[in-house]
Amino acid sequence: MAKGLIGKKIGMSQIFDEQGNIIPVTVLEVGPCAVSQVKSAATDGYDAIQLAYQDDKEKHLTKSEIKHLAKAGLTPKRVLKEFRNFGEEPAAGAELKAQDVFAVSDIVKVTGTSKGKGFQGVIKRYGHHGGPGAHGSRFHRHPGSMGSNTTPGRVFKGRKLPGRMGFDTKTVLNLKVVRIHEAENLVFVSGSVPGRANSIITIEKI
Repeated sequence: MAKGLIGKKIGMSQIFDEQGNIIPVTVLEVGPCAVSQVKSAATDGYDAIQLAYQDDKEKHLTKSEIKHLAKAGLTPKRVLKEFRNFGEEPAAGAELKAQDVFAVSDIVKVTGTSKGKGFQGVIKRYGHHGGPGAHGSRFHRHPGSMGSNTTPGRVFKGRKLPGRMGFDTKTVLNLKVVRIHEAENLVFVSGSVPGRANSIITIEKI
């Protein structure tokens, strides 16, 4: 059995525990996922389970992808992900749901793509303070001195400068499964998860 599944982020909410405390949670729609391939060290060099998630149209897939899924008896799927850690090996074509893998109080990690912010300056991107706000300073939101003279005559790599911000793969560790809604495959995890609403995520037990 895989220790992780593919899903999508629904959004954030809050629930109350038995003591009446508010717990901020992220609602995830996890699965159902189908096992599209079982890899082994003998044939592929490593052990892994490949899962397929979310139905898609044939025109959005290549012929090789359609044939690959058809071998496991699956219809076209939008997302394929591999999971290395698993227990009991499931058969190809088997369907896995949230309640099959996770339980309340499990500690999990969630991986997603953070929100894209576009091209941003150093104040928003790195939290620089900037210069004085008065009109005469002529230095408000610039990155400041580059710290380089004629020698070496270039900007050192790694300098914090303006650039593209966000849209990176991020993983949040040590989130706790607070509630599972089996009928709709919803998993409520404590805290925040990277990405916008309806973005694809993977959730794994630690």
